[in-house]
Order: sequence, then structure tokens, then C-alpha cells
Amino acid sequence: MRGLAWTTGNGKAEPSTNGSDDNDLRCASLHITQRILPPPVVVYWVSIPQTRLLYQAFDVNVIPKLITVPGRVLAAPDVKYAGTQTLKPRFGSWNMQSVQFVTKAELTKWSYLRISLQGVRSPWQSDTDFHQKLDSFQTVLKNLGIRMTDYMICHECPAPTDSDSGDRAGTRKTPVYNRVKSTCDIKEGILNVCVLDLKFSRANDQHFANVGLKFNLKLGSRNHALDLTRIGILRKKKTMVVGIDVTHPSPGSSSSAPSVAGVVASVDEWLNQWPADLRIQTARQEMVDSLDILFKSHLRLWEKRNGSLPENIIIYRDGVSEDQYDVVLKDELPALRKGCEDIYPATMSKAGKPRMTIAIVGKRHNTRFYPTRKEEADRSWNPQNGTVVDRGVTEARNWDFFLQAHTAIQGTARPAHYYLVYDQIFRQQQVKAPFQSAADAFEDLTHNLCYLFGRRTKAVSRCPPAYYADLVCDKARCYLSGIFAPSAGTSPSASIAPTSTGGGSAQVPDSNLVKIHQNVRDAMFYV
Repeated sequence: MRGLAWTTGNGKAEPSTNGSDDNDLRCASLHITQRILPPPVVVYWVSIPQTRLLYQAFDVNVIPKLITVPGRVLAAPDVKYAGTQTLKPRFGSWNMQSVQFVTKAELTKWSYLRISLQGVRSPWQSDTDFHQKLDSFQTVLKNLGIRMTDYMICHECPAPTDSDSGDRAGTRKTPVYNRVKSTCDIKEGILNVCVLDLKFSRANDQHFANVGLKFNLKLGSRNHALDLTRIGILRKKKTMVVGIDVTHPSPGSSSSAPSVAGVVASVDEWLNQWPADLRIQTARQEMVDSLDILFKSHLRLWEKRNGSLPENIIIYRDGVSEDQYDVVLKDELPALRKGCEDIYPATMSKAGKPRMTIAIVGKRHNTRFYPTRKEEADRSWNPQNGTVVDRGVTEARNWDFFLQAHTAIQGTARPAHYYLVYDQIFRQQQVKAPFQSAADAFEDLTHNLCYLFGRRTKAVSRCPPAYYADLVCDKARCYLSGIFAPSAGTSPSASIAPTSTGGGSAQVPDSNLVKIHQNVRDAMFYV
């Protein structure tokens, strides 16, 4: 690729046809790395004529063009299904037609629960109409390779009265969904998949197949895979990949709403199964409390599945702002080390194992890229999926890069920003062709991981460890909906537990409300 026009603004811009020069790159670097500069300051921005007088008042000179930086487009990996079936992604996506899952789940007993809302018209003319649709769904699942018996016939039941609050049907379905997830995932330990009756009544085979992706994942199987040569160091079966995220109370949450940390981790070299753990902590605290305890559970599961502990651990940390990078090294890295010290034998510890690499994954930034030539653009005038930029607008003394692994459905594509704050793995590895540096190897690995998100048949914008950690945190908000989204139909008292102190009583969230049931704890209950 010749180059990419770059902006830190949010506005859409036409691709630049100007080449880069040293002055452009030098000015952009100053703007990024130095926040406080003496006047005059030269910045590159999407220029708006009406604001020029305002800029001039502050002695800011706006140059109305974008700079050009070099970029590369990484090749998409082939996607493998059962047998010798291989699909080549096009624009970052592929079609599952006439293929079967890599490994097929076995479902010996299953049924359904139809929940109706008062005053909402049912899309089904009769029970026969519903069962015919369910038969079609079951046929699609069997065609995908899931070994299953026929479903057990159940009956329709009305939603609880406290879930019928709200003026619109859509708002009334949310409390029902939250209660189903809490009951199945926390209280009873039942694997479950929720669908909307209206969408299910109109669904075609493709929609059924998308729901089947969740079925197969939750039952512990693999939907698709990549050739092991495309996942670098992971193919040696000695590297565990971890995703970490924290969700915080939003405006309107109860004053007792906590933050919740979520941790996911791979269990083998195929990177399809990512069991998760949740933990409540102090509100608005980004660093994870008791990370060593959460981490040890995943290490034990890896050892159970593989017969040995991992020699390498790659952590993708989501949701950390730039001013907290050092805090990750100060607080979370020692916690990860402590978890390893409690489990690893002395022989491995003395040999410097496990080696760790920590990459911060960021999406909340204003950097956008636009191709400089029409033939290098996708259908939406965005860069092609697989575009990586690791110079010109990145840190000169540190290791970071922008990766747009996906194809944006609409609008301007937002690349993910990866910033390695700690590395003991890739810099120590011998670089082999076709890579020229350790950075190339890690960038290619991260890009290929984006094709292993099990719930979709397309490359995703963030690598799956970070994506799954975000999903499990969203699920925690369902379990704690009484305090995260209190309404007339929910009561915060259901989600908090009284704690007596010397000065009286205080109310804190009940940690058991996010404690996943033992039956489903090692499954992907959250997808």
C-alpha cells in the first residue's frame, strides 16, 4: 500500500493525494507525543473555515490537509471447517453454506421455554406453527453437525408481573432476558440461548445457522479453525491467551453499583473455547482486585486440559486509558506473577517461566485512516481489512500499532490500537520468514486471531480475548440489572446484601450474584 491519510478528528474526509514529507511527519509526531507546546503550535486537523478565527486567536495555525503515513495490508487466513472444507474470506467475511463445524457438539436433552408478555401479540398462529419452525431450526443444527435428539415439548408461560413494566414491548423484554440469564447462569447452571419470538418466526436458514454458532460454542465445541501455521507461537501448545476487562456503573445506576472485572482465557491451541470468571470490586476502579485468584482458576483449567502449565502467557487488556498504562505494570503484573508463583513448580519458576506479554487494546480514540488511492479502498472508501499502521503516527520509543482487521458495515472504520507495555515472549523469539521483526510476528498473530471469533463468520474489529472479556462484563450487567439499571420494575434490594459495621450498616453488592454456577463455569455461557 502506498500510504494512508491520517487524522485525529472525527469528521469524514476525502482521501489525500499528497505524498508525505518529513515536515508533515515531524509536526504530527510533536502533536501526539507532546501535549503542552509553546506557541505557535502547528496541528493537522479537518479544517472548518468558520473556526479559523478561533484558532488564530489562540495562535494555532491549521493546515487543511491530512498527512500520509505508510501502511500494510496483512493477508487474510483461510478458514477451515470439518474435513477438508476450507473457505477464503472476502472483505473479511465468509459464508457457512454447505459446511459443518470443525468439532460437533452432542446434545442429548434439550427443550424450549416460550415466554409471553401481556398485551404483546404472538407471531404464532398456533402451536403447530411454532413447532414447524422449531423443526426447521433443529434440521439446520443437525446439518451443521450437532448430534442431537429431538426437543422435548414444553408450553408457553407468561412473564412475571414485575417484568411487564414499561411502555414499549422492547423495554419490557430486557427484564425478562436479565432474569432468564441470571436464573440459568447463576442459580441453576443451565446452558441457554435466547431468541426473540418475532425474529425467530421470520428466520431463514442463515439466521438459524447464526444461532447454531452459539449452540456449538456453549456445548464446548469448535465452530471453525485456522491452519496452525497461521497462529505462530500458539501452535506449539505452550501458550495461553488471556483477555481482561472491567465494566463500571453508568449514569443512572444505583449508588451501590460496583465495578465488575471479567477474565477469559484459552484452554488449548485452537483458541475456540474461552471460559470466563467474574468478580465484583470497588466502583470506578479500573485495576482488577484479586486478579491472582481469577488468574489461578484459568491456569488450573489449562493444566487440566493439556497436562501441563503454559510456558508463555499473552494478555490482551481492554479498557485501559493511556494514563493508566504504568498502573497495569505496577498493580496487575505483580498480581499475575503472584498467581503463577502459587501454582508453578520451582523448576519452572527458576527457568523464568511463564514468560508474559501484555498488550493494551484501545478503541476509544480519534485516529482514522483513509486510503490514498481508489484501488486500495474497500466499498465504503475505508482501508482494506487487514490494514496495519505501525509508524508515522505511533510512539517512536515504544511498541504500538493500529490494526483494522474488519470491514466496516457503514461509515468510517475505526482501527483498534494495540500498545505493548510488557514483553518477554516475542523479542526473545528468533524471527523467521516471512517476518522481518518481532513486531511483524505479533501483528500478524493478532490479525489472525480476529478471524477466530466464534459467534460470527467475519473478522472482528478487536481480537477475541478482548472482545470476549467485554462480552462477559456485559453479561455481569444483566446479573446485576437491579442496581446497574434500576427501574420501576426492578428493585436494587435484590442485588445488594447488608453488611454490618461498627458505625452502623452499609449496603454492598452480593458477590454471589456474579458467581457462575459450577455446571456452566467452564463453558462459554456468555456468548
